[in-house]
Amino acid sequence: MNTFWLKVAGVIIILIAGIIVVRRFLPSDITLELKPEKTFQDVAGEDRKKFLTKPETIETSEQNQQTTENRSPAETGQSTESSEKKVREVTLYFTELSEIDKIEAEELLNVAVPARSMTRLPMGPIGLTLMVQNCRRIIEKWPDSWYAYRAKQMLADIPQRYQKSKNITEEELDTSRYFNKRPGTKPFKVKISD
Repeated sequence: MNTFWLKVAGVIIILIAGIIVVRRFLPSDITLELKPEKTFQDVAGEDRKKFLTKPETIETSEQNQQTTENRSPAETGQSTESSEKKVREVTLYFTELSEIDKIEAEELLNVAVPARSMTRLPMGPIGLTLMVQNCRRIIEKWPDSWYAYRAKQMLADIPQRYQKSKNITEEELDTSRYFNKRPGTKPFKVKISD
C-alpha cells in the first residue's frame, strides 16, 4: 500500500520535471493569444443591436427619390469600416404599418430575437422553433415591412442544417425585394454589416 503512493508521487514529479524541461527548450517569444470567449449576455446584446435597430426614415424630394431609384443596391450603400466587419448604409423600401400592426409586429420580433439568442444555449432547439414560428408569422402578415426584412435576415442567419430541418424556403430567405421601390413603400436607411 505504501509503495502505491510512492509510485503516484514519482509519476507526479516526473510530469512536473517534463513540463519544466519542455518549457525551457521552447522559444520564449511564443505567446498564446486567446480571445476571450463571449458570454450569453454579449451574444444576446449583439442580437438585440443587430435585429431590433430601427431604420431611419429618409426625407426625400422628387429629384433625390428619382436618383436613388435608378441606383443599384451597391451604389446606394456607403461603406464604412468597423473594427471587424464592413457596415454599409443602404436605402431599402418598406411599407409603414398602422400603430396596432406595428405593436403586434414588435411583440413578435421581441420574442424572436431572444429566442435566437437562446439557440446558443443547451435548450437551443426550443429557441430555434420559437424564433422560426415568430419570423414566419411576421413575414406572412406584413411581407413588405421592416419587421419582415429583419425576420428574413434572422432566418438566413440560421445554419444550413437547421434551415433544412425547419423547412425554410428560399422565398423566406430572399430580401432582394426590399432594394426596389414598390407601390405603397417608402425609402428608409438601414445599416447592413457584411
